Amino acid sequence: MTHAMLKGSNVPLEATTVRAVLRWSPGQGVPDIDASALLLGSDGRVRSDEDFVFYNQPRHPAGQVWRLGKKRVAEGLTDTIQTDLAGVESGVGRILLVASADGVAFDRVRDLRILLYDAQAADGDALAYFDIKPETGEETALICGELYRRGEGWKFRALGEGYSNGLKGLATDFGISVDESEAAQEPDPSDVTQLPPPTAHVPASDRTSSEALTQPQAPLVPPAPEVSRPLPPEQPAGVPAQPAYGYPPQQPAATQPAYGYPQPTSQPAYGYPPAPATAAAGAPGGYGFPPPAAASPDPDFRLPPQGPQFIGR
Repeated sequence: MTHAMLKGSNVPLEATTVRAVLRWSPGQGVPDIDASALLLGSDGRVRSDEDFVFYNQPRHPAGQVWRLGKKRVAEGLTDTIQTDLAGVESGVGRILLVASADGVAFDRVRDLRILLYDAQAADGDALAYFDIKPETGEETALICGELYRRGEGWKFRALGEGYSNGLKGLATDFGISVDESEAAQEPDPSDVTQLPPPTAHVPASDRTSSEALTQPQAPLVPPAPEVSRPLPPEQPAGVPAQPAYGYPPQQPAATQPAYGYPQPTSQPAYGYPPAPATAAAGAPGGYGFPPPAAASPDPDFRLPPQGPQFIGR
């Protein structure tokens, strides 16, 4: 019976040797897919770089995990990883089954599927299969599924987890050390920048005189004539503000006369009665009031004694 698996589901494996087949449909613009495997310890990381089975290291040193290579079948192209579960070292708890494209996103890959077979049954049906759908379409490496220990046996879990930085980024996350150092390239002797030929030494005095003769003189430019500008127009004198209707016009401020001159009397506004004059001394009082009393000289008034300078001689 073949199990059609969903992402995150798992199925127990009774076979002791399983063959994980990665299959896809070829076509124009479809990248080439490579299958690889990572053997992880109890800490979820590889024990060494030898735990990475891929196209440059197609067989694990222990001999229980190896890559069979690519084939063309009726349904498309395949790449296969085979594992002898019974002989896997006890220090290995998980085996990741990985698909990668050479710098091309998986949104161009059609009908990507991983199938598990019992390697000892030559013409048997698949034990399980999982159709892999990239989540973003920008993934260049995918963890299709994993073989993991459960008690004394093994199980397979469908994952479909993607990486946008390719197989290199995926392997680095699980402890593989990638050597990025490149040998420094020797400079090409033919690619040498041509330098200008050296010039003869010229004394400073001769160089100054020759530069003065060869240097072009700037033409004399006559100064621009001054342009007369018209004066700004005179501003009209301010017009005093008119009072509101029914109110007397505002009188200009009275100027103070010079010292020794009589003070001017203020005139009332037009239409208003003049202020009553103050009664002078000796003037008759108003109607119904007694006239003011005239001041009489004091008969006992005497001048104070005068000094000898004021006495007539």
